[in-house]
Amino acid sequence: MASAAPDRDPTAVLDTVARLLREVIGEDWVDEVEITMDTSFSDDLELESIEFVALAEQLQETYGDRVDFVGWLSSMDLDEIIGLRVGQLVDFIVQCPPS
Repeated sequence: MASAAPDRDPTAVLDTVARLLREVIGEDWVDEVEITMDTSFSDDLELESIEFVALAEQLQETYGDRVDFVGWLSSMDLDEIIGLRVGQLVDFIVQCPPS
């Protein structure tokens, strides 16, 4: 049985997103945080708007045009963005059609 492509496997995508978040945040404390599907961008990671921009760039480099993070975020209202969890991003990436 063939395994899922890395960008279709939620565990692999979570690992990639966690690595990208650590690079984007760039603070020592984030290395000690376990980034899970339930991790909140706002409360747990304290992500600021400029870091969302950097994350969008990293996602573009990693997954290409098929993952439109900015477009996905722009469809949300402020409360949805504030409550956004890593798992929601992982699910979005997994569900994006292949390019």
